[in-house]
Amino acid sequence: MAMNASSSPTKSSAVISYGFTDELVLKSKLWNGRDEPRVAFASVSAEEDKPFNFLHVLFDCAIAGGTAGVFVEAALYPIDTIKTRLQAAHGGGKINLKGLYSGLVGNLAGVFPASAIFLGIYEPVKQKLLETFPENLSAFAHLTAGAVGGAASSLVRVPTEVIKQRIQTGQFTSAPDAVRLIVRREGLKGLFAGYGSFLLRDLPFDAIQFCIYEQLLLGYKLAARRSLSNAENAIVGAFAGAITGAVTAPLDVIKTRLMVQGSANQYKGICDCVSTIAREEGISTLFKGMGPRVLWIGIGGSIFFGVLEKTKEVLAQRHFNSQDSSSFKLD
Repeated sequence: MAMNASSSPTKSSAVISYGFTDELVLKSKLWNGRDEPRVAFASVSAEEDKPFNFLHVLFDCAIAGGTAGVFVEAALYPIDTIKTRLQAAHGGGKINLKGLYSGLVGNLAGVFPASAIFLGIYEPVKQKLLETFPENLSAFAHLTAGAVGGAASSLVRVPTEVIKQRIQTGQFTSAPDAVRLIVRREGLKGLFAGYGSFLLRDLPFDAIQFCIYEQLLLGYKLAARRSLSNAENAIVGAFAGAITGAVTAPLDVIKTRLMVQGSANQYKGICDCVSTIAREEGISTLFKGMGPRVLWIGIGGSIFFGVLEKTKEVLAQRHFNSQDSSSFKLD
């Protein structure tokens, strides 16, 4: 997100390349002629751009991503619990609406590092790809960066998801108990149950959601010829989340069934899970929980991207102020 900041007329203007919209600066000169300097994210330049700082970008995006992940998870956890119970229920099983916040605290402990890893990897990978690819392949850069970020964060996200869903379906009452009993009964591999189906769902989900968000954001800014407000960022995030949630709903059902089956091993793998569900419950079962999922991810996308962009804006402003202060001292 780009934002304007006032600057002393005696100081040189600064440009901070900012996160999701660096390609906008490369592709457009919309802000040329304005009095205010363009403020973005990641690298600061006065007079001439400084080299790309991978660790700087990774740290800032990790903080922003972790913060956004915790906000959205805490806000929408009850909807996620209902969605999980709908997907895990066999046949016409009834859904228990009690304990909708079961496992929230333990889940947040995993969500922050998982979201931090994802954004910390996604952003620098995206920036490097945008520098490498031609402008007409920016969507491919977003897709690839999303998949890479998702793969890196899966090492934390999968155990977090397994523990969360086992608690949501009433198998355990707390995260410590879940970890201890899963490892005792199933070994360490139990914490990575459904890993293949998780990647099958989340790699395309991450790639598609961030690609849609980035492309919508870019198009909106080019059309509006200005930076977006926090509310507009949230609306774009909601659209991206809802669309992606609907498209990947069947993959989410498969992932949930494999993760919550425990040591029973009702399904032998992804293909067996799909064929068993279709044979015993009907193909429509693969779309169970779509309503709560689309609602959850749509609202979640709004909160996530809104908080993400706001956090990045705050960090960018801090960097700008720090750079401005350093320049003043040098003067």
